[in-house]
Amino acid sequence: MILNCIAIDDEPLALGLIVSFIEKTPFLKLVGQYASAIEALEGIDQLDIQLIFLDIHMPELTGMEFSKIINQSKSNSKIIFTTAFNQFAVEGYKVDALFYLLKPFDYAEFLEAANKGKLYFETLNSRLTTQDQAKNERFLFVKADYKLIRIELEHILYVESIKDYVKIHLKDKADPIVSLSTLKGIEEKLPENEFIRIHRSFIVAVNQIDAIGRNSIHIGKLEIPVGDLYKDTFKQLIQKWG
Repeated sequence: MILNCIAIDDEPLALGLIVSFIEKTPFLKLVGQYASAIEALEGIDQLDIQLIFLDIHMPELTGMEFSKIINQSKSNSKIIFTTAFNQFAVEGYKVDALFYLLKPFDYAEFLEAANKGKLYFETLNSRLTTQDQAKNERFLFVKADYKLIRIELEHILYVESIKDYVKIHLKDKADPIVSLSTLKGIEEKLPENEFIRIHRSFIVAVNQIDAIGRNSIHIGKLEIPVGDLYKDTFKQLIQKWG
């Protein structure tokens, strides 16, 4: 796996060292180097970046201020701070920094940080691949009654959350399947185009909806309200069918 990187440091020698370390690391690819955070802001919008090696003490815009902007606009990037000052560790944690390199550092220390970045993105990609594979399957398994029960997706009417449990209501089955799980955990296993969450406590199968009201949907005789947090999603459903 190759990780695209940029380096940001206002000290030419420090910037050159980081660039040389990146270039000698087989799984890192340098796609940009910047002498200030402001310069970096102007250049990274069009780049696909995984790792940002970022100095903290810089004029005009500090690395910490820069990291807060990046966390909002480029959620797929992770930051590795490089600094001569160790009092910023807590702040680095707050902006979800991946690693903290204290200057002066050698290549072994740099490689430790880079390997942590590599492990992070490999784990992330593996998780996303697993979720995609699960969503392509036409069934799911849930724990209930001390065993794993297979449920065909086309049999699901809706899923209801009750405290630490979920109830999966099925067609042609009077009693729901009750599982010790979370609604989010079930949601991650369901294909997005076939199931929609309309309330903090309900996910419904789109093709099982019989009617749509102003702020609710109907499945058979059951009326399920639309939660405030899900009204935008609900509007999209109305527009699609309207």
